Amino acid sequence: MYGWGVPHDLNSDSAPTAELLEALLPILHRIHVERTLSPGKVGILRHVAENGRASSAELAVKVQVSPQAISLAARELEALGLVERIPDEMDRRRSWIHPTEAGRLKLAEETRTGRAWLYEAIRERLTPEERQTLASAIPVLRRLTAGTASETLSAAASTPAPEPTPEAPSEEPHD
Repeated sequence: MYGWGVPHDLNSDSAPTAELLEALLPILHRIHVERTLSPGKVGILRHVAENGRASSAELAVKVQVSPQAISLAARELEALGLVERIPDEMDRRRSWIHPTEAGRLKLAEETRTGRAWLYEAIRERLTPEERQTLASAIPVLRRLTAGTASETLSAAASTPAPEPTPEAPSEEPHD
């Protein structure tokens, strides 16, 4: 079993942190490889499909990228007919990003594509005991990100947003 004290070298290959990343990253990559949309665009679609609408600022916090990156991704999703922007009735400078029916269908397709590989891999490659071990680890893994969204939201609320600059590089949002 791992010693979970603070390692002297966080980049050490023997650190449980590195081993966890080495195990999870290829799984995440494999899930996303079959998709036609980037993980960030899937994240935007997922958020607006689950919440009905969102502002660029809200999505930036949720997807953890700049508002400029959200704006670019939302324009691309809008061009694909997957979301629509609707001006706020009270503040015309603000717009809401809503999913379209095509966007909801695309999200379902992208989600199904990513999960199909994982389902098959678990079913075919793991023993029943290993599947039970994996199921037992899920609540532990969820605890690693518990509170993350609220911590990010409160940090964003207390920090003034930087002014956009023309030379700011665009970022691709991540799911």
